[in-house]
Amino acid sequence: MAKRRRSETDERVADLLLTARKSLGLSVAFLTRLDGETQHLEVVESSIPLLFPEGATQRQSTTICQAILDKKLPAVIPDMRRFPDAMKLPAARLPRIRSYVSVPVTLSDGTLYGTFCAAGLTTDKDLSRRDKALMDVLAHAASVVIEPSVRERGRQAEILERLQPVLLAGGPTVVLQPIVDLATGRRIGAEALSRFPREWGKAPDVCFEEAHSIGQGDRLELLALAGAAAHLAAVSGYVAMNISPATMLTPEATELLSRLPLERVLLELSEHDQVADYDLLAQVLAPLRARGMRLAIDDVGAGFSSLRHIVLTAPDVIKLDRTIVDGVSHDAVLTTLVRSLVEFAHGIGATVVAEGVEGPADAAALLALGVDHGQGWHFGRPGPVEDLRDVFPAAGTVPQQRAGADVAEGVTAR
Repeated sequence: MAKRRRSETDERVADLLLTARKSLGLSVAFLTRLDGETQHLEVVESSIPLLFPEGATQRQSTTICQAILDKKLPAVIPDMRRFPDAMKLPAARLPRIRSYVSVPVTLSDGTLYGTFCAAGLTTDKDLSRRDKALMDVLAHAASVVIEPSVRERGRQAEILERLQPVLLAGGPTVVLQPIVDLATGRRIGAEALSRFPREWGKAPDVCFEEAHSIGQGDRLELLALAGAAAHLAAVSGYVAMNISPATMLTPEATELLSRLPLERVLLELSEHDQVADYDLLAQVLAPLRARGMRLAIDDVGAGFSSLRHIVLTAPDVIKLDRTIVDGVSHDAVLTTLVRSLVEFAHGIGATVVAEGVEGPADAAALLALGVDHGQGWHFGRPGPVEDLRDVFPAAGTVPQQRAGADVAEGVTAR
């Protein structure tokens, strides 16, 4: 069996095991994990490692540890030969264990994780209750060390179990939300948005973030991208599709996008997502943009990396985050911020789309501020393609008094 590479947590547990082995003067000390069926030797400190390899497993019901947990044997055994039931167990024959100390490892919620043990190949009449007390202290320290990683493994297992049916079914449900020209009221495109089972009670961003945390993020994003692309044949105008910069750098993303009518694709990169290598991202995007694909930076105004993100990607579209759009008709600070971003975007030749347009007053204020297009519940909630409308009431203009006070001057109270 190849020696597995220890994690930082394993090394910390190994230090505790080494303390136990040297303090008790025994041949080996080890941490086990018990899953109800199998005993796993997780971390081992041994003077004879070939007899006790890390990663070795044994049927739990045949172990000395289980017999001690069941109180069929005492926790401290100076001489195994004094216990006929112990001598029937496999460990008494190979590797011929003759002395043993085992205490449970219990997590903070009372869950039994496994055992913290030390064993010798010879009898040791000096083993006593005091040695058990030392092992109890070390076992508790080990539980504190391992609990974060145990919880993390549990978290990952829960996410994978929940996510697996969605992955096997072809990805999340993809719905469409209209994107409308504020001046004319005509729908010019639609954004494809992912939806996950309602009972999860999690926003799509959280679902994708969780998927990435267990190594399934690229797969989930690519399935969502394919679901968005499938709408191209059924909807007029362009379809805005979301992807993270990291997933965009995968060969699978380039291959999928290269098969699409790219003049009808608006690719949205979130302003929140880190870009590790802007030059590499530009290199990957260049041939797709040369074929007509447009690039958008999403969530602009919601964070602090907007300008760097925009300057280094030179997007065709800037999408204003809903947090600076909702209420713009009566908020002087939002008015000033939106106006500044619109001037900046138009100055670099980008179109501006406002997300989160909830009502006619905000729509009119955004039009007066020079925003080109709008998206939000005022125009329609995300839904199936058959629910998409093509024409909406134009945003029009704000009444003169309101325009002068709320928009042009931006002097009303927040």
